[in-house]
Amino acid sequence: MPSEISPTARALRALEVLQTRPGTTANELADRLGVTERAARRYVEILREAGIPVTSARGPHGGYRLGRGTRLPPVSFTQTEALGLVMAVLDGHPDGDDLVDTALGKVIRALPEDVGRQAAALREHASAAPDRFAARPDTAVTSDLVAAIAARRRVLVTYRGESGSEWVAEVDPWAVVVRYGRWYLLCHSHRAGAVRTYRVDRMLAVEQSDRGFEPPDGLDPVTALEEHLGTGWQFTTRVVFDAPLADVAPWVGAQMGRLEAAGDRCVLVGSTRNPQMYAQEWLASVPFGFRVEGGPAREAVGALAERLAAAVTEA
Repeated sequence: MPSEISPTARALRALEVLQTRPGTTANELADRLGVTERAARRYVEILREAGIPVTSARGPHGGYRLGRGTRLPPVSFTQTEALGLVMAVLDGHPDGDDLVDTALGKVIRALPEDVGRQAAALREHASAAPDRFAARPDTAVTSDLVAAIAARRRVLVTYRGESGSEWVAEVDPWAVVVRYGRWYLLCHSHRAGAVRTYRVDRMLAVEQSDRGFEPPDGLDPVTALEEHLGTGWQFTTRVVFDAPLADVAPWVGAQMGRLEAAGDRCVLVGSTRNPQMYAQEWLASVPFGFRVEGGPAREAVGALAERLAAAVTEA
């Protein structure tokens, strides 16, 4: 951060950090401000001297937090930020959602006239087609889940499986990941004694317990989710590609399984619950020759090949 930034500006930046990231430690605050830890503590004192209640606590769940009832300065948007917000809402909720529409309307009305006019016009005249694979979770359930993740508290999740059966799972909620229009919880399941991913839209209730947890060190939620989605499904898959691993790897996502070198070729070992999708959407997009060694995925590839061959056969 440039040295010419004033202490007041840095103090306001510290306030923004504490507002968006409760529990920020002095060391984390220093990193975000680009100053020493001692200086970061001084900016916290400036906020306190200005009458803003900032509490601090030690321990694994400690750090700085704004006190209850803190009155914060109004949020302001540039025109680009406002239009980006409207675009994100349209993209994520194309079919309309009363709760989201009402909230977006309030935001637009609170914007300065010149910025709000552009945002309102975009909202009125733009439209989006729904993602047929998207599945929107319950807002209250999602809020409870995110609160538990932030507090690092174990939860009891009431879950409805694909077959319609319901059960309760006790989990350590590590992160919520949005992937291709679907919301997933990456967690450690105490029922299974292993890492699990659950669809948030299939959660009926989330109950926070008083038992804490610590997520794995260096956790990358997106990478972990992708890797986990490629294992543990009903139908195993094994695909041999007639190309080296370095060439095939860019075309194979972690959700497809594990790619291993095999001389001048490579082998994909994974699993799926939907062989047709595995064949039609994933394998068909890889521009190298391959063979599927048995299982429903092989049958799905055969059916796809017959359908495509028939499409170019003269009557």
